[in-house]
Amino acid sequence: MEAFASKLPDGTVSRVRAVLRGHRVVVRLSPPRRTKLGDHRPPARGVPHHRITVNEDLNPYAFLMTLLHEIAHMTTWELLRPRSRRHRPHGPEWKGEFARLLDPFVSSAILPDDLAAAVARSMQNPTAASCTDRDLAIALSKYDPPDRSRLRLEQLPPGSIFRVDSGQVFQLGPRLRSRYRCFTQPGNREYRVHSLARVEPLTPRR
Repeated sequence: MEAFASKLPDGTVSRVRAVLRGHRVVVRLSPPRRTKLGDHRPPARGVPHHRITVNEDLNPYAFLMTLLHEIAHMTTWELLRPRSRRHRPHGPEWKGEFARLLDPFVSSAILPDDLAAAVARSMQNPTAASCTDRDLAIALSKYDPPDRSRLRLEQLPPGSIFRVDSGQVFQLGPRLRSRYRCFTQPGNREYRVHSLARVEPLTPRR
């Protein structure tokens, strides 16, 4: 707990400690990763404990949500392994465990009201990642440090030119449900980018 307690919101450390009590697990901070916020690995040959990592650059509430997300993977694995049942990573068993872990944090009034409401709605059908739940992602982003250089893709006007974390430049195309058709500049190759992705707006090219 000492390694990551400072990353958690005020008033949540003892509750997280209680959640982890009795489990053989190592939790480590990870440098920022573009493709994931956290991960879980179960015990394996020569490794008798679970391993969880969480990106160190997350705001306290996003850190808490990601940690509980990965703990839910751990507890689901422990529940199902004795019965040798195969399960989908984010199937009904995991959804039930994640909702169970979230409930005390929502019902105890530890979370800000707007975030608690978004989490409560998300608990009804948790998604594979908080960043794909639009209401929850927006609620969590309110607690990020201010960064005027980056916006959610859905905030840009049609035809905007923008840069993603990898350095690739795109032009914004039409929306397709939760993603946008985007086209590399130059090259005009099509990619689908999530509407909640944080991008760097650029001056439109003439």
